[in-house]
Amino acid sequence: MAEDQDESSKTEEASERKLERAREEGNVPLSQEVKSWFMLFAALLMLWGLAPFVMKRVALISRKFIERPEQMPVDPLGLRDMLTETGLDLFVVLCLPLGLFFVLAAASALVQIGFLYAPKRLELKWDRINLFANAREFVTKAKIVDMIKGVFKIVAVGYAGWLVVKPRILNILNTSAFDVASILAMLHKLLLLILMTMVMIIFVIAFADYFYQKFSYLKRQRMTKQEVKDEYKQTEGDPQVKMRLRQIRSERLRKRMMANVPNASVVVTNPTHFAVALRYEPAEGMTAPVVVAKGQDFIALKIREVAAEHDVPIVENPPLARALFASVDIDAPIPTEHYAAVAEVIKYVYNLKGKTLPQGGGEE
Repeated sequence: MAEDQDESSKTEEASERKLERAREEGNVPLSQEVKSWFMLFAALLMLWGLAPFVMKRVALISRKFIERPEQMPVDPLGLRDMLTETGLDLFVVLCLPLGLFFVLAAASALVQIGFLYAPKRLELKWDRINLFANAREFVTKAKIVDMIKGVFKIVAVGYAGWLVVKPRILNILNTSAFDVASILAMLHKLLLLILMTMVMIIFVIAFADYFYQKFSYLKRQRMTKQEVKDEYKQTEGDPQVKMRLRQIRSERLRKRMMANVPNASVVVTNPTHFAVALRYEPAEGMTAPVVVAKGQDFIALKIREVAAEHDVPIVENPPLARALFASVDIDAPIPTEHYAAVAEVIKYVYNLKGKTLPQGGGEE
């Protein structure tokens, strides 16, 4: 009852920070059915493509024991060398199927959660091995779902296997009429069909279980309103986080300003300490020049460099540059007290370009 009440109070979606902490602890949504499907698929590949090769190699290795037993060494040293050689041969032959199982086992985790290094998961915790503390987990909703899922798998796979075997019962019962090679070929084909059927059935189950596990995981990670408030306070109250957020905002603003400089009409400078980029296009309906970029020292230098690269006129007017830098925000029109000074600058730029400044355009 207490657990149900606790879940009902968790109405908020898990934050990115909580999901990150859970991942660091190795707490991630992982479907065992997906792993089972990869293992079955590995078995199918091995039986289909590797089994004939492996059996042939094993037969070649064991032939000397069957065909020439009298040549086997009887002294301890010779027997040891022979067994060592045989063991190495078998190890090399079995490396391929074992490697296939290992690769697909790793792939089953990678496709679900990507690469994850969580040393905290390896730490020994008493509550993991305490039978009394974990006794209630045997009757949880997840355990009941797993039990139902297991029964369904047994029934589905068993029924599918029966459908594969049923048309071939007579051949199986009459195996005494066939030679050994024919019996082995028939069994190989039958096992392939059964495995292929199991792979298809488990694929459907694994596909559904993957999304169910993800849904259940996100539901378990939900937060109460109080947890959301506490986490927000901790995050926003962290000086390093605040500094990082300020850095991100400053970097975004700087990039946006630099992108606006090529479209500016003029850059007013100090000449070295301040730079303010103005845009004024009466044809676009602008009633007053707008500050599209401004900066001090290093940023001012970058604004001048970008302006020079894009042939934007640069005008030195220290009092005006300082005043605009101090009193006008980015993307804001200049205030009326600066109209006269800015009008002179705009008029100068228009004369440089051989244009005529429109009358009544906004500067008075």
